[in-house]
Amino acid sequence: MNNYITEALGAFFLVTAVGFTGDPYTIGLTLAVLIYCGGHVSGGHYNPAVSLAVYLRKGIRAQQLIIYWIAQLIGASLAAIFFLLIHGKTFAVSPSSDYTFFQWFLIELVGTLALTLVVLSVATASKLRGNYIYGFAIGMTLACMASIGGKISGGAFNPAVALGPDLIDALHGGRSISNALLYIAGPFTGATIAASLFGFMNEE
Repeated sequence: MNNYITEALGAFFLVTAVGFTGDPYTIGLTLAVLIYCGGHVSGGHYNPAVSLAVYLRKGIRAQQLIIYWIAQLIGASLAAIFFLLIHGKTFAVSPSSDYTFFQWFLIELVGTLALTLVVLSVATASKLRGNYIYGFAIGMTLACMASIGGKISGGAFNPAVALGPDLIDALHGGRSISNALLYIAGPFTGATIAASLFGFMNEE
């Protein structure tokens, strides 16, 4: 149970950073410290796409994967409620209207691929076991990818970051939930490719 609570808390603080700042490097550093805080308990995923990649590499069981997803979505939704209580309005990650769905999808796919590949490499590879740089490496990867793609796709690279606020926004009459397919399909595709690439790179 502690691992699920840790995932919910991590998603809460991560999405809080997204909503309150929108700054890629603040968000990346927040993710880094959250990984150092909870990585030894739950693995410090805080991201359904990361959990999927870990599952595909046989790091967690199918039942755990589903509960991780639920915990992460709950944490993200609570962060959106917290934002609403403070600011009196909802927020949501959204793509730029200057680009097409295909372009948004590619940004979410590639950004999540980079993020999950780094997670698998620095946090699960046997040759790097016991290192102390994994949290910083993962956080800075997210910061860099968000800086590159944030103005195009919204730079979620994490279904919970998008769907939690979307659900709260929808309950208040918003329409951001219409972007749900983008923020599920892009990150999950990227995570699936990353899991395969990791196995190929490490000859597993």
